[in-house]
Amino acid sequence: MDRTSWFALSVSALLAGCAGTPSAEEQAAMAADARKASGALIQQLGGELKAALGEKGPEGAISVCKERAPQIAAEVSKRSGLEIRRVSPKNRNPAGVPDAWEAQAQAGLEKRLAAGEKPDTLDTWQVVSTPQGRQFRYAKALPVQPVCLTCHGDPAAMSDGVKARLAAEYPLDKATGYAPGMLRGIVSVKRPL
Repeated sequence: MDRTSWFALSVSALLAGCAGTPSAEEQAAMAADARKASGALIQQLGGELKAALGEKGPEGAISVCKERAPQIAAEVSKRSGLEIRRVSPKNRNPAGVPDAWEAQAQAGLEKRLAAGEKPDTLDTWQVVSTPQGRQFRYAKALPVQPVCLTCHGDPAAMSDGVKARLAAEYPLDKATGYAPGMLRGIVSVKRPL
């Protein structure tokens, strides 16, 4: 949805009453916008991470996730007008701790994954009331890819250099022990209504 359509949708929602819940069609349009923004974040971060792995190896690529991932999320947030971040209950970055809605969303996506849904298509959304007002919330699953295991897999299988760099950069790291196909976390999107 382009900015003009989004603006028209926002005005329609305001005219319908701030306390009202957006229609199913409006929520589907907001989900499409969130899906597009989360896809942009995933694509740009994945591209930069792969390039850094090729140029600097796993130890050098850690800086992409530490420094560039938050910058990319901020850039995508600014372009889309949405608040976007990556979170996980097993966070590496202290800023990546999920709030209650995000933790519940990831748990629901993990149940759907266990029931056989494809990890690349897992997402969910909901309109919620918060102390700041009503929000549209969206979560996109971040499945573990084989390349992720270099820094997020079994610590016993990690190189000494990666372990040392992780210990230096993330002394409170909880983001290891993953296997391919598990959910590493979610891309979380918020939009005030």
